[in-house]
Amino acid sequence: MSGRARLALCAWAATLMTSCALLPLLSPATWILQVAVMLGVQTGVGAATRRVPLARPLTVAAQALVTLMMLTLVFARQQALLGIVPGPEAFRHFADLLRQGGDDIARYAIPAPLESAGIRLMVFGGVLLIGLAVDTLAVTFRSAAPAGLPLLALYSVAAGLSDGGTDWLWFLVAAAGYLMLLLAEGRERLSQWGRIFGGAARSQSGEPGAVAPVRTGRRIGMVALGVALVVPVALPAMNGGLLDAAGTGVGSGNGSGGTISAVNPLVSLRDSLNVDEDRQVLSLKTNSNDLSNMYLRIVSLDDFDGSTWKPSKRHVTGVPDKFPTPVGLAPDVKRAEIETRISAADWYAQDWLPMPYPPSGVDVGGKWRYEPVGMTLVGDHGETTRHKTYLVKSLDVQPTAQQLADAPEPPASLKRDYTRLPDSVPAVVGRTARTVTKGSTSHYEQAVKLQDYFAMNGGFQYSTQVQVGNGPQAIARFLKDKEGFCVHFSFAMAAMARSLGIPARVAVGFAPGTPQANGSVSVGLKDAHAWPELYFEGVGWTRFEPTPNRGVTPSYTQTDTPGNSLPDVTRPSQSAGSSASAAPSASTSCSAQLKKLEACAAALPLDTATPGDDGLPWYKIAGWALLGLLAVAVPLLPMLWRLRRRSVRLTSAQHSASGMRPTREGRTARGTDTGAAGDIEVTALQIEAEARYAAEVAAGHVLAVWRELTDTAWDYGIAPDDALTPRKAAARIVRLGQLDTATAEAVHRVASAVEQVLFAPEPQAVPGLADDVHRLRVALRSSVGWTTRVRAVVAPRSAIRAVWDFAERWTVLKARWADRWSTQVRRPGQQSG
Repeated sequence: MSGRARLALCAWAATLMTSCALLPLLSPATWILQVAVMLGVQTGVGAATRRVPLARPLTVAAQALVTLMMLTLVFARQQALLGIVPGPEAFRHFADLLRQGGDDIARYAIPAPLESAGIRLMVFGGVLLIGLAVDTLAVTFRSAAPAGLPLLALYSVAAGLSDGGTDWLWFLVAAAGYLMLLLAEGRERLSQWGRIFGGAARSQSGEPGAVAPVRTGRRIGMVALGVALVVPVALPAMNGGLLDAAGTGVGSGNGSGGTISAVNPLVSLRDSLNVDEDRQVLSLKTNSNDLSNMYLRIVSLDDFDGSTWKPSKRHVTGVPDKFPTPVGLAPDVKRAEIETRISAADWYAQDWLPMPYPPSGVDVGGKWRYEPVGMTLVGDHGETTRHKTYLVKSLDVQPTAQQLADAPEPPASLKRDYTRLPDSVPAVVGRTARTVTKGSTSHYEQAVKLQDYFAMNGGFQYSTQVQVGNGPQAIARFLKDKEGFCVHFSFAMAAMARSLGIPARVAVGFAPGTPQANGSVSVGLKDAHAWPELYFEGVGWTRFEPTPNRGVTPSYTQTDTPGNSLPDVTRPSQSAGSSASAAPSASTSCSAQLKKLEACAAALPLDTATPGDDGLPWYKIAGWALLGLLAVAVPLLPMLWRLRRRSVRLTSAQHSASGMRPTREGRTARGTDTGAAGDIEVTALQIEAEARYAAEVAAGHVLAVWRELTDTAWDYGIAPDDALTPRKAAARIVRLGQLDTATAEAVHRVASAVEQVLFAPEPQAVPGLADDVHRLRVALRSSVGWTTRVRAVVAPRSAIRAVWDFAERWTVLKARWADRWSTQVRRPGQQSG
């Protein structure tokens, strides 16, 4: 293996070893095998293009192109031409996956599931990009030291996201890979110097040992690595280092207080509604007789900056044994306490604990903190819902429409905080709210009219394909386009309610799930939901449902009198896993009364895909990738073989011209000097053998240049004639090629050099033969048409020699094996003599 090939292998290994720091971030860890194959293909392409050789920028471009094709095959083959050539649609798909990956990073805790295509694209693409940078710096440009920067960037990202338990191990692995890369580069550089400082040391067994510089380099590397690991232990602690854990929790001190930051939980809501497979998030059992109100609330968003809603920065305390009575709830409002046991999936990691609202108590294990304003629980120091089972006691508040209509004004401080609207909110928001609620006699009537405007008579359509949107004009665009999903409806209604002086906020969580045969309720990703909560003094925060065909319209907002006799039609949000028909949305044919009764079909089309179908396995993807590379590389093999053969022939000619054959005086002087140093005499036989060897080498180089000259003429349409002498062959090339005088002289000069090495007793070095061949190629290229020029490069005629050479070598190999076989099977008694 050549020094550069060994260096490329070490660059591949160093990148892969550093990528191991990402292993704790994704589960299962089999993705590292796919990355290893893709990195290997990338490295192999670089080695092949450098061997041709291509210019350095072309080598990097070839590797980048193959990397893009591999990513296309793995992530966007359905959007690409022939499954491997990316186009505009494939790049748009990449952008969607990257956006989804960013949302999934905010959704999942470590380790994230491998099923997330967005996260996989980020990891695969990032590692391949780092691998390309390392290979370019260390191998293509032969500078391994700067290659540590992209490796450090890859490790830093992994260490910053991991929990920190094994960061020291991955640092050790990454550092060993980098040291191996430096050692390989040092060995290659030293090998170019010839004998290294007096030769290799030998061990007692007689085998060559490591040379002194290599041993010293190893020792320095090990000492530096040890210092990097040991010294930080003795230094004062500094949080946030590369080897520290990523999570720092939410609170301070002994954990009984602190604050939580404003983190927006809506980043993945649209993606949850658009998933192909509706995975179960939660399973619950409750003693409530009415599942239509079984909304699981995660967090409330009460801070509106004109662009979006987000939770305010709140003070958190320890979880109380019994929660206080919800703010604003009067004793005369009917209520019932219910118990709900909730189990979270082992892949669902949420910082907030989903609970029915308002909770009156919770029994959950782990480190949790209580936020009293929103009555929510938030995980402390990395605590999440993953695989949690907990019991929640909550109040089923049952106000009447009359109680809501008679609600007095809320306290001034609460109204001030929850009716605040920034000046950037478009005027159309308040104007539309006043128009819709014209003639209302109470805030309750205004709220019901807003809900009906969005859900029934405003002409709005439910669609999860609409972007969430941001900026002050987002609500205005929604009111104009009249198309969106729960985020748009809840945001708009809450903002319009605030413009009317009604305290409002947005709740995020899950709509009622799907009842199961065993009495439990399954809550899936597609049940993710957002809804507005409006405040009425004496009742407290009250749920409304403006989103068409999602969730359940509260009974206290129906137009009949309180205590109406309308049948209780409970229609929880349909999940993809239910037995409901996968029919299109019935939003255009659902009557207003049916919408009131929640008897319409779900607006979201149900997925009929087979669960667990995640596409082709990685080994099939690798096989298709190799087939794609072969499909691209095979047509280019004649060109690559021709470029490689030309490079070898002309490079050897330049070396031959620089030192074709040493003179007898030089050899004698060198022998005398060597004898003085080591009492070694150079005999006449050795001198003669050296002269004979130099002559043979020089002859081989000149003949290689002659072969290159005739092959160049063949590529441009002048077929060789091996029956002619070199002089007559040169004259034929000059005549057929209609060459100018300078080029003709160059061709004859190469022919004369061939005759000299074949027939002269003392052939002399002829410099510039490679330049003569280059001159011929330029002259022929300028005298032919563009089709001939293209064929001479892409499909050269002389490439047939590769087939001839292979056939000749195959014949020699068969003869050699046949001779060896006959020698082994011949018995001693059958041997002659």
